[in-house]
Order: sequence, then structure tokens, then C-alpha cells
Amino acid sequence: MRRLGFFLIALLMAAPAQATEAGWALLREGGHVVILRHALSNGTIDPPNFDIEKCNTQRNLSERGKQQAKKIGALFATRAAPVERVLSSRYCRTLETARLAFGDRVLEEFEPLDSANATSEKELILTEIRDFSGSGNMVLVTQIENINALLDANAREGEAVIVRAEGEGLHVLGRIVFN
Repeated sequence: MRRLGFFLIALLMAAPAQATEAGWALLREGGHVVILRHALSNGTIDPPNFDIEKCNTQRNLSERGKQQAKKIGALFATRAAPVERVLSSRYCRTLETARLAFGDRVLEEFEPLDSANATSEKELILTEIRDFSGSGNMVLVTQIENINALLDANAREGEAVIVRAEGEGLHVLGRIVFN
């Protein structure tokens, strides 16, 4: 019984590593779309005085999150095909994640990523994903509410979900977990 317990723990610990390696293999091929949840942030909800134009009214990246975003960018640079395009919501934590990871050269603010709960925003995001045909990869940086709305799935802060358009929605191809 004890041996079974150790086996189950080892299996659970290996699953993210296997998912991560399979995700990198996909991204080396290029032509994929990645939905990236922003890096580690302070707190769990935005304050009541939230204003998307003012970073001091929002949750922002923690120091650890800033380091995580830089690590994400370094790993993408060494383990994946080039990132051709980065779309980010206008939330400060998502923009900072995108800038620290990928720089400003390929970064575009994309307002529909602010909130994909409305059908119109969700459709605009899906259209961008369907229309992407690059040889590199495209990254969409957003927050958990949008990942839930688009994928009906969760992602950790700093986790990448590789997707493709399928039918009326998205199909998850792989994941990369950044510690």
C-alpha cells in the first residue's frame, strides 16, 4: 500500500513535466497559438477602485512574477519557434508580463482580451486565433476569467495553454507550466 502511495505521488509530480515537454515540442514546430495567463501577481482580486488606465488601482506583478515573466521569455527564446505576435489585454499585469517576456516589438494591446465574457469579445478573440497562419507562434496574454470563458478550463499564473480553433471553440493541444 505504501509503495502505491509513492507511485501515485511520483505520477502526479511527473504529469506537469510531461505536459510541459509535449508543449515545447509543439511550439518548436511553430504556427501555434498560446494563451498565457499573466505571471504571479499580488493579491487575488482587483480593488474596488479599479481603473484599467491606472496601474496603481490594479493588482500588479509581484517581484517573483516579474522574474517569472523574464524566465518565460528566455525559455520561449531558446525552446520554441520565434514568437511572431503577442496580443495582451490592457490590464497592467498582463502588459507587464508580455513586455518582460517578449518585449515591445511584437506586442499589441488587444481590448477584447480585457473581458471575454461577452459573446462579441469572445468571437473577436476566436477570429484572431482562427486567422493566425504564421510560421512562428502567437501568444495571447490574459487573465483567468478569460481563460475560463474561452476554454472552460483553468490555468495557473504564468501557465501557457496551447490551443487550436476547432468548430465553434478551442481545443487544448498542450500546456507549459512555468514555476
